[in-house]
Amino acid sequence: MNANTLPDTSELLCGLEDRPPLADTVLVALQHVLAMFVGIITPPLIIGGALKLSAGDTAYLVSMSLFVSGLATFIQTSRFGPVGSGLLSVQGTSFTFISPILAATGAVIAAGGSTRAALGVAFGLSAAGAPLVIVLSRFIQQAGRVITPIVTGTVVMLIGLTLLQVGATNVGGGFDAKANGSFGSMENLGLATLVVVIVLVLSCCRSRHLRMLSVIIGLAAGYVLGIALGRVDFSALHAAPAVVVPTPFRFGFGMQAAALIPFAFTYLITAVEAVGDLTATSALSAQPISGPLFMQRLRGGLLADGINSAIGACLGSFPTTTFAQNNGVIQLTGVGSRYVGRYIGALLALLGLIPAVGALVQAMPPAALGGATLIMFGMVAAAGVRILARVAANRRSAIILAVSLGTGLGVTFVPELLAQLPALLRNTLSSGIATGGLCALALNIVLPGGRE
Repeated sequence: MNANTLPDTSELLCGLEDRPPLADTVLVALQHVLAMFVGIITPPLIIGGALKLSAGDTAYLVSMSLFVSGLATFIQTSRFGPVGSGLLSVQGTSFTFISPILAATGAVIAAGGSTRAALGVAFGLSAAGAPLVIVLSRFIQQAGRVITPIVTGTVVMLIGLTLLQVGATNVGGGFDAKANGSFGSMENLGLATLVVVIVLVLSCCRSRHLRMLSVIIGLAAGYVLGIALGRVDFSALHAAPAVVVPTPFRFGFGMQAAALIPFAFTYLITAVEAVGDLTATSALSAQPISGPLFMQRLRGGLLADGINSAIGACLGSFPTTTFAQNNGVIQLTGVGSRYVGRYIGALLALLGLIPAVGALVQAMPPAALGGATLIMFGMVAAAGVRILARVAANRRSAIILAVSLGTGLGVTFVPELLAQLPALLRNTLSSGIATGGLCALALNIVLPGGRE
């Protein structure tokens, strides 16, 4: 066995360079899309609601988030020259940028600017910060001396553990259920349990096809039951326009010098997260997580991140980054083929250009989606454990892991801890992944002893 490759505990049915049959490829791609759909559309919905945008402008932001995520995924997985990781690493709109975007747009509106001008500033800042990731990608070899498995393993584990909070919220019925008092009802818990049981049973089957389709069959069962229980609302389907055409610079480009530093720092944070995501994808695909080939993939992945975010800013989409939840789909389906990424990209682009299709997916009951994501997010955390298993179990690594998990999960579960900090610092540390990841990176640099 190659010393740089993890044992193949994922029991892959299709490896990185394998080409599954077309029908299997499309169905596996659909499972990835379902896993990331809500994550992609949530940031533009939050930002659109905060800025009180018109329904048309908000719908356009949602459509472009899906379209650009599809384009970015195609680039990331296909690899064009040095651009792209060449792994089944999918991209979507980043949650991490919500705070700096709202701060920057809020400042524009407070100064008397229109909401469209505020959006122009947000996209201008997104484009201005993207080159930082492009430059950073060229120096990832040097950064690899401090971004070692103890750092990436901790970040991957934090990604999974913090995402579990989102999964559990969906299991209870989502944020709407919290508002109407039905959160945690027997209907919601039963719906989520049905999906969990189906996914678990099918993922343990000997049948290759049932394992590959475990998530989509579980979600389909949850969708059908949701319809029977009257939990699916199709009203958005009727209101959706037939087609949305991408319009470059629809909101213009602006700049706010004071907000450039928070944007640049947020790009740095997402780059650290992307390294963790790419490491997890490589590990789950039974590929090296150290050495020249791994570094080449990191360089290509970060380069694609920066370029895709710049393209997105021109079309009206917020910055994109690699999505962690899709690693759970790789683990469950046993399919790590990068060629699936092309179909994921095509499906996402289709959802963006034909909003009615996206509205149909969006109608899925949150509890059904939560049942599947609860397992997938747990799989991501387990991937972090596998990476950490390569690290020597000594006092130094234990301290780094303990402090990083403590700080990362601390700000995730008790966000009020940061309430008294200056706005810039509070926004920077509001993500448990960012806080724990930066802590692991800093401790790995300053603590005495060998870096592994």
